[in-house]
Order: sequence, then structure tokens, then C-alpha cells
Amino acid sequence: MISQDGVRVRELVLVEGVRPADVVRVHREALHVLRSSIDAAHIDAYSDDDWPAEVLHSYEHALSLARQEVVNGARSRRSDPGMGIDLDVRDDGQFKVLSDLAPYTIHAEGWREGRLVFSASDSGTSLWIEVTQEQEAALLSRLGQLGISSGVLTVLAPGR
Repeated sequence: MISQDGVRVRELVLVEGVRPADVVRVHREALHVLRSSIDAAHIDAYSDDDWPAEVLHSYEHALSLARQEVVNGARSRRSDPGMGIDLDVRDDGQFKVLSDLAPYTIHAEGWREGRLVFSASDSGTSLWIEVTQEQEAALLSRLGQLGISSGVLTVLAPGR
């Protein structure tokens, strides 16, 4: 597939049946590879399961960012405080929030120049990414170094 800016990209999705610990690693490695090309990101601070203890600090940080959006006038006081929290991935702390919570949230997304390149949902069971050939190679290399098979991701069938 060719993106709007003429770059060859592929859409990859997480396959079913991946071990939960590997699902977390795949989400985080995908974000690591995509970080430099994401210019807007949003996350919902909700999960279908309890947040793991190791990400509670990021959950609290996400909620504090939403409260700050209200103070700054960027978010209505009537808005759901846990939905659609904007994150700046250039900021290490906010990127950590995205990386920590994406594998568990009901929804997170990353955008590049108005084009969706990362989507995580369904409390970790759904992951979709759009990557260049270089990003795909880097991601598969990083996963391989962690002992995770490249078979955890598959190319999205055309028309889906």
C-alpha cells in the first residue's frame, strides 16, 4: 500500500492467541518504533480489567493530564475525564503513559500528519499499526531480540 505522501506502508495487526506478556511487549515495541513519526496521540484511561500495579502511576498521570486540560480550557468540565486524553509523545513522561497503558486500555491511538498509524483497543487484544518497510524491519528485529516470533503480527488483508 502507498500512503498519501507516497511512502510504501503496510498495515499489521496482532494475531489471536499471543501470550499476554508478549502482547504487552508487542504494543510497547510498536510504539517505540513509531514514536518519532507520531505527532498526536490520545488514550482512554479505561480498561476492561484492573490496571496492573506496575502501570498505576501512568494511569494517575493520564488522569492528571486530563484535569490539566480542563484547567487550560482544552477540555470541557462535562467531558468524561478518562476519555480521549491528549498525549505529547515527544515528552518522555507522556510517552511512558502511552506505552504503559496502551496494552491494557479500551482505546489508544497515534497519528502522523492526520493519518492514523497506531491503534490499540479492547484491553490489549487489538493492535493495528501502519509501518514503513524500515519501521517494520526495526520492529521485527526488536521483537526477535526479545524472543518474540515475527508471527505475532500479520499483514491486514486488503479491504478489511
